[in-house]
Amino acid sequence: MSGPLAGKVAFVAGASRGIGATVAAALAGAGAAVAVAARTEQPGKLPGTIGSVAAGITAAGGRALPVNCDVTSEESVETAVAATVEEFGGIDILVANAGVMWLGPIETTPLKRWKLCLDVNTTGVFLVTKAVIPHVRARGGGSLIAVTTTGVTMTDQGANAYWVSKAAAERLYLGLASDLKPDNIAVNCLSPSRVVLTEGWQAGGAGMQIPPEMVEPPEAMANAAVFLAQQDASGITGTIQRSEDLSL
Repeated sequence: MSGPLAGKVAFVAGASRGIGATVAAALAGAGAAVAVAARTEQPGKLPGTIGSVAAGITAAGGRALPVNCDVTSEESVETAVAATVEEFGGIDILVANAGVMWLGPIETTPLKRWKLCLDVNTTGVFLVTKAVIPHVRARGGGSLIAVTTTGVTMTDQGANAYWVSKAAAERLYLGLASDLKPDNIAVNCLSPSRVVLTEGWQAGGAGMQIPPEMVEPPEAMANAAVFLAQQDASGITGTIQRSEDLSL
């Protein structure tokens, strides 16, 4: 497919549904070959699989590869990245989107939920980023994008495991932008400006009611991700972006 990302290869972690699936389709629509990476190979409680997302991209004329990837496992991540490089020849773009949500108060948060948020939302970003950096560097530059949340700044709303884990991911990427600038790699965080009511939000939102005016369509994130995917270190890097600021 032609487009601003023609000839590029994107690895999208957490792409079996929600924001990740929408971003993967948008990157493919902009011309990139896309690795649709996630754990979900078979239908479960929530809709969407890596196969169904990849099939949708292919049906629309794009190139996609479904790859099983558990972002909490270094071996799984490395295998998924290797499969992508073998199929498409390299990687230019990473969207680290895999995430789990827990918005309960700290005093009622089970330790296993706290650990799960940190494992997926922070360590998972670390592992996929670590694995793709050499391949992006080998291409002469590219773009790394971590999907975070506006909740990081909402300290008046208290504390929870989800916001803490996403804040750590933001600090990781802000520092990494400086480290990778000599390699011509842009490193940015991207969060919704408002709330995207994904399947994951519906399942883990702790029953929180969101007013209609606070709901954002997933396409805003997709459009912003396509814009950031076109960056290298000579453009936008070392920033935390809100989707609707880039989608207008």
